[in-house]
Amino acid sequence: MPPLKAEARELDFFYGELQALKHVSMPVAANRVTALIGPSGCGKSTFLRCFNRMHDLYDGSRYSGQIVFQPDGIDILDRSVDPIEVRMRIGMVFQKPNPFPKSIFENVAYGLRVRGERSRRVMAEKVEVALRDASLWEEVSDRLDDMAFNLSGGQQQRLCIARALATEPELMLFDEPTSALDPIATANIEELIHRLKDKVTILIVTHNMQQAARVSDYTAFMYLGELVEFGDTNLIFTNPKSKRTEDYITGRYG
Repeated sequence: MPPLKAEARELDFFYGELQALKHVSMPVAANRVTALIGPSGCGKSTFLRCFNRMHDLYDGSRYSGQIVFQPDGIDILDRSVDPIEVRMRIGMVFQKPNPFPKSIFENVAYGLRVRGERSRRVMAEKVEVALRDASLWEEVSDRLDDMAFNLSGGQQQRLCIARALATEPELMLFDEPTSALDPIATANIEELIHRLKDKVTILIVTHNMQQAARVSDYTAFMYLGELVEFGDTNLIFTNPKSKRTEDYITGRYG
């Protein structure tokens, strides 16, 4: 396995009294795509959102265990670690495109402004790089002042990816990023994810078995808040060790 970008160690998570994650330990390989699969309600998105401290925004949630982030070896769940800084280093793309009610340019520049960037030239350069990385520049370069809502659904999702990429994150979280898109837009996003791993580590939640097989290097199967099996994607789909994994990927349950 290549060097790690992050590692969950004995991670528990609670919504109030409800335990949603149970002793989850899992590596996240650097510059690779790791897919999280499993039936609805099994803890995939809960686990994903632990990585950028999204649960901190809601009362009554609590963690135990660690998520160690490399190369500095910090535990991003430690109370001394600022969740805002965590979110700057770890970008997120949600299930449905969620552009801001701003222009295409201002959507991508948003995180740069939050970080204090004031140079219009620097922002313009970084916005262009992010849009190119998100395979959107050629489609929008002549209308950067247009409202983001004028874009198609697939374009809006790529814009959200560009917005996340603009601050140069080290890890990108994708929470079912194609579930609201048509097959062509889905193929575009999958191709984009494949190319992005040269620049950034990716952790993706998907309900689509074929998508997990297509885009990921490693796959984790979760069930009822537990990590049942983790390994090389090809092995998980062709020769799983767990009967529960085999039953799920062959459609016997879930």
